[in-house]
Amino acid sequence: MNSKIYLSSPHMGGTEQDYVNQAFDTNWIAPLGANVNGFEDDIQSYLAGDVQVAALSSGTAAIHLALIILGVDNGDEVICQSMTFSASANPIVYQGATPIFIDSEKDTWNMCPYHLEIAIKDRISKGKKPKAIIPVHLYGMPYKADEINAIARKYEIPVVEDSAEALGGSYKGRKCGTLGDISILSFNGNKVITTSAGGALVTKDKNVKAKAVFLASQARDAGAHYQHSHIGYNYRLSNICAGIGRGQMEVLDAHVALRRENNLFYKDIFDKTEGITVFTEPSNDVFSNHWLSCIQIDNTMCDWTSEKIRLKMDAKNIESRPLWKPMHLQPVFKDAPYYGEKEAESLFHSGLCLPSGSNLTSDNKERVFDVLKDMR
Repeated sequence: MNSKIYLSSPHMGGTEQDYVNQAFDTNWIAPLGANVNGFEDDIQSYLAGDVQVAALSSGTAAIHLALIILGVDNGDEVICQSMTFSASANPIVYQGATPIFIDSEKDTWNMCPYHLEIAIKDRISKGKKPKAIIPVHLYGMPYKADEINAIARKYEIPVVEDSAEALGGSYKGRKCGTLGDISILSFNGNKVITTSAGGALVTKDKNVKAKAVFLASQARDAGAHYQHSHIGYNYRLSNICAGIGRGQMEVLDAHVALRRENNLFYKDIFDKTEGITVFTEPSNDVFSNHWLSCIQIDNTMCDWTSEKIRLKMDAKNIESRPLWKPMHLQPVFKDAPYYGEKEAESLFHSGLCLPSGSNLTSDNKERVFDVLKDMR
């Protein structure tokens, strides 16, 4: 059988090992060191603007710390995009708070501003003003940041921008990862760049970064002895993993360009196919990194369904995956409030993620094409 083609696998640039070797040569095998500091500086330089970056063990950890810093506590409510990976919502529950899920809109598949405002008004009327809003750049597609931020400012609710999938993308010329009051990034193994496992918290406030690093380092008080006045977490990024990240930052733009080429590859395949649409930017306001290229299938217009295509790909040892199952449909969140209609649900049932790695070879694409050409 042919080797497996993965949905999105790690893609090394070539210099990662040099930074990792430096960590070994200097014996900085710890969650601090020159690579951690350098990786933070690299991200800050890339994002531009006046931002501060705290390198952490995961994007989930970054969301958790963001909620702690914003004062989210037991009994509070936090608004969250429904169509996302569970890591966007789980930290809300870590804090004993309740997630309030919002439907998607059609253009970007992200949080719907209309239903967001309805939810805020309704929660306030019930005496539960939300403590934060977590919108997500789904599959690297920037959400409607101006509209979301305007509503957030109107009701004085901070935005935690979940940019886990969107590094390298932008909205109206502003980099994803700089659009919220606090933003988060992920460097999981399947992301545009990876540190194996890792993430970052991004803020414009030096004090917020300092607090994030303090909490991520077990909240040890200053002093020669170990004293703790706050509950802390082991969330700091390893100096070895940060070394991988330093090498990956050198190829970030190249990896984004390759993923965008993948999206064009799928658009060429399905350009004249009735009933199958490739997910792409709705306007020039948004620049997606196309972390994953996705299609939506209207089976009233063609004989295919997302599951039929997935199984056809799987038979050829090619990985594809349904879109995220919305959080409000997940058993663990069955009792959480939800505002919207059925846009996210419809996307889940009709959508499919296709192989999108920046390391797809021409032979890989030929194999993918051979499977998909029957649908043209």
